[in-house]
Amino acid sequence: MPHPSPAPSGKAPGPVASGLIVSVQAPEGSPLRQPEVIAAMAEAALLQGASGVRLESPEHITAVRRRCPEALIIGLWKRSLPGSSVYITPRWQEIRAVWAAGADVVALDATERLRPGEEDLETLVERALTELGAPLMADVDSLAAGLRAAALGCSWVGTTLYGYTEATAACPPPAWELLAPLRQQLPAQVTLICEGGIASAVDARRALALGADAVVVGTAITGIDLQVAAYVKALA
Repeated sequence: MPHPSPAPSGKAPGPVASGLIVSVQAPEGSPLRQPEVIAAMAEAALLQGASGVRLESPEHITAVRRRCPEALIIGLWKRSLPGSSVYITPRWQEIRAVWAAGADVVALDATERLRPGEEDLETLVERALTELGAPLMADVDSLAAGLRAAALGCSWVGTTLYGYTEATAACPPPAWELLAPLRQQLPAQVTLICEGGIASAVDARRALALGADAVVVGTAITGIDLQVAAYVKALA
């Protein structure tokens, strides 16, 4: 899908999200990680009414874009690099690759942690907006990080990293306590996403009631490897 040229202001308006977004990912070594399998699962989710999909790696984004040309795709690339615990689309080169693969929104770590190569979030956001015209989803772990990301120009803010950073390791997701303050303090036009730990439709409804515009669900829907492992462990 061709991307529009950057707006003169450098601010990309970004797609609108609502309801359910399905994270279609598979761990390294899983037979489900094949691009054609990811694309089939993504199509199945979309056919059942998901408003979009969240995908990891340019290869998977390309496969889903080819199979589902009209899909709303939130793309990221997980890269573990020395000197930093930031791994969700950590550098400029990953942002460019995810956008070039066909994502509609590029998700990136927007926490306050040191990034690989000491690249800074402000510069990355500015370049993504002005050079690519790419709408960005800020994956955050705190209210402060979410508000900063929105101020920098991220059009989506997600609670993705709550419970997964050093500062929030003792806080199990979902990020219930973050949603209402974020909704109250974020600009109205910023899309608020609840992601992480949503395990049921009841959880999803609660997230929307607390102010989220959309909910990302992954493991509870597409995480066959983790779900089966949990059942086997519980029954052993």
